[in-house]
Amino acid sequence: MEPLNFVFIMSDEHNARTLGCCGHEIVKTPHIDALAASGTRFAAAYTNCPICVPARASFATGRYAHQTGYWDNAHPYDGRIPGWGHRLQATGHKVVSIGKLHYRNTTDPTGLDEQILPMHVKDGKGDLAGALRAGMPPKTATRGLAEQLGPGDSSVLRYDRQIAERACEWIEDAGGREDGTPWVLFVSFLAPHYPLVAPPEFYAMYPAEEMPLPPPKSADDPTHHPWVRAVRKAWPYDDYMDEEKRRVAVASYFGMCSFMDANVGAVLGAIEAAGLSGRTRVVYASDHGESLGKRGIWGKSTLYEESAAVPLVLAGPDVPRGKVCRTAVSLADAYPTILAAVGEELTEKEERELPGASWFDLAAAPDDPERAVFSEYHAAGAPTGGYMLRRGRYKYIHYVGYPPELFDLENDPGEAFDLAREPGYNSLIEEFETALRVVVDPEAADRKARADQAALVERYGGREAVLSGGGYFGSPTPTD
Repeated sequence: MEPLNFVFIMSDEHNARTLGCCGHEIVKTPHIDALAASGTRFAAAYTNCPICVPARASFATGRYAHQTGYWDNAHPYDGRIPGWGHRLQATGHKVVSIGKLHYRNTTDPTGLDEQILPMHVKDGKGDLAGALRAGMPPKTATRGLAEQLGPGDSSVLRYDRQIAERACEWIEDAGGREDGTPWVLFVSFLAPHYPLVAPPEFYAMYPAEEMPLPPPKSADDPTHHPWVRAVRKAWPYDDYMDEEKRRVAVASYFGMCSFMDANVGAVLGAIEAAGLSGRTRVVYASDHGESLGKRGIWGKSTLYEESAAVPLVLAGPDVPRGKVCRTAVSLADAYPTILAAVGEELTEKEERELPGASWFDLAAAPDDPERAVFSEYHAAGAPTGGYMLRRGRYKYIHYVGYPPELFDLENDPGEAFDLAREPGYNSLIEEFETALRVVVDPEAADRKARADQAALVERYGGREAVLSGGGYFGSPTPTD
């Protein structure tokens, strides 16, 4: 495959199904749809952790949270473990980011030659209270979701407009200074992450009274899995909502998806205008999903499809056109993919240690129903470690100290029927647990996460000192 430039476009909190190219009947995303038509869409793509900071650390390093210790939103990436950016710097490739990184700060050696408009965790610390896990009081700051809704403007929207503008400028300049060495540009938008405020022209595309809503579900609903019930109580977004607010929230989210798509379109247009289309490959993905009120949950933090699945589209030279690849993939695959895009190969050590595979190879090959991908959650609200394996039609979720769940995503894409409760699936559950334990020792990783988080809390003065820091409703943008 010819070495070419690579543009990786990432959004934040984009539900994998809210795309026109994924068959959504309401959401309009013409630019990402066109990208998918010109390339390959991965229909079974996942984050390696359904919350921002550890998801982005896995993306940067190609490793899982239990391998790196970037457990939660208070353990931000600091460059301690080298990632694909470091590898490309060492081999002479320019690596630039524009927009949200959610690392610790701008000065850590995180494998980037330049950070333009970077957004990092608050004060270099992040969500310290989240490290308390199940000992954390319910996050009352989540009422902000119900208070900041509808048409208008916000720091998220202003930030993303600036990101799109700077990205287009950078690409235009790159078109005039090609020196034959492929570069990597990471463009990272914040939408459709809350607050769910959409530009009026995009909000108007989705009449609130016509928005679909899942059935309401209280935190104490007996159909909740007990592990999920604990997470739901820790993130009580829905407790501050009524039906009208929920409809406005969905309309706003859909509007933000279309706003984000327009910004993606601007970046893609800049690549074409700069004459770089034939020399540049592009990926669009998100860091994790958004629950959108399903199961009474907003945000992420579960291992269900709405939270753990992500959109993923790959396009450009050498990528099959108009293909839907059903092989399971994850953001950990980005490391070998980015290296391959610019003409670099994995070292023997990387081949041995990294779990990922190149999306280029997977897109070119027949669908592989035996490939399994992994995700995990050890962050705010989780009473114990949660782990997911997706392989073929089935998804297995393992909770330390709680019963597992098993879903047939082919017949039950909404994960309404837990097969782990049904007779006849014991051997499949045992097979999945055995496969999971090849990837991780669930109990050992759970103990390590808890120990690291307890040590972090103590470094900042203990539980009461951490809680006195006040509520946390997301990291501030550079425009705040």
